[in-house]
Amino acid sequence: MNISPDQLFIAVIVLATLAIALVIVVIILWLKMKRFLVSADAHNIGDSLQAVSGDLSDLKSFRGEMESYLGTVEKRLRKSVQSVHTVRFNPWQGTGEGGAQSFATAFMNEEGDGVVLSSLYSRDHVSVFGKPLKKHGSQHELSTEEKQAVDEAKKGLK
Repeated sequence: MNISPDQLFIAVIVLATLAIALVIVVIILWLKMKRFLVSADAHNIGDSLQAVSGDLSDLKSFRGEMESYLGTVEKRLRKSVQSVHTVRFNPWQGTGEGGAQSFATAFMNEEGDGVVLSSLYSRDHVSVFGKPLKKHGSQHELSTEEKQAVDEAKKGLK
């Protein structure tokens, strides 16, 4: 078989073009693989999968720790004061003594447990009272203002 110089030249040009195209495809694939590889020292997909697996196990461990921590935070939060309401009043209606300097303040947690602090103010003295709360009520008789403070604090829990 006899090949002319022109045919040989065309064959070389075609093969060179094909080689350049293949080099470009290899470079593009190499760049895509580099983006796919996770860690800086990964040289193949196996290394990347090992890095992802290690990160996943770390994440699972962290999640377990966070769930445990949040469980304890939730328990403490339920017992902490979550609603406070103060009612100011004048216990000496009409006499002018004390003005509206007296108050009843309810401090309650989510379950309605807490305390009501009351203060009766007059020019001569101040009296302070504390009554424990259990489930939005008290075993001690509550004044009208104390009941109002408890009711308003209860509304604040919703």
